[in-house]
Amino acid sequence: MSATSLKRTLTGTVVSDKMDKTVTVLVERKIKDPVVGKVMRVSKKYHAHDEKNEYRQGDVVAIEECRPIAKTKSWRVVELIEKAEAV
Repeated sequence: MSATSLKRTLTGTVVSDKMDKTVTVLVERKIKDPVVGKVMRVSKKYHAHDEKNEYRQGDVVAIEECRPIAKTKSWRVVELIEKAEAV
């Protein structure tokens, strides 16, 4: 097999960082209804592995699919795209 990465990558916003080494990432995408034609926003939350506990709520991150790390966690944070504003 080739050495290229075929893992799915998604971009989303961290909505929770309360767990140890885990963040909850909200991924929003737009889909078009096949019958009506209306464009709708669809969102889904993913638990992603954060080894160093460095990502905070509001950060925009890229996550990548990986082997199952826990019962509900099979994604890992790859990179920080945008830092959250300090309030």
